[in-house]
Amino acid sequence: MVHTAVGWHVELEFQEDDQHTRAVAMVRLPDGTAVRAHGHATRHHTDANQPRVGEEVAGARALNELAMRLLTKAHDEIDEASGRISHPIHV
Repeated sequence: MVHTAVGWHVELEFQEDDQHTRAVAMVRLPDGTAVRAHGHATRHHTDANQPRVGEEVAGARALNELAMRLLTKAHDEIDEASGRISHPIHV
């Protein structure tokens, strides 16, 4: 059995102001396909201004959406190759 190492690099970019943080997550797959997703966080006006926390929340939401998009893509490819409908497991 031959084992091949494969790696993906996920990029996260953020845009912030005093109240909002927006994140974009992107992974480019070995076939050249890019999958993108977005996340958003809003600071409550009574909370301290902590940009890192906003990045963590928005980033986690973007990564969660990215994971769901990858699952959907994989299941679409299974369906196309097999001619049947697969059932993704949502976590």
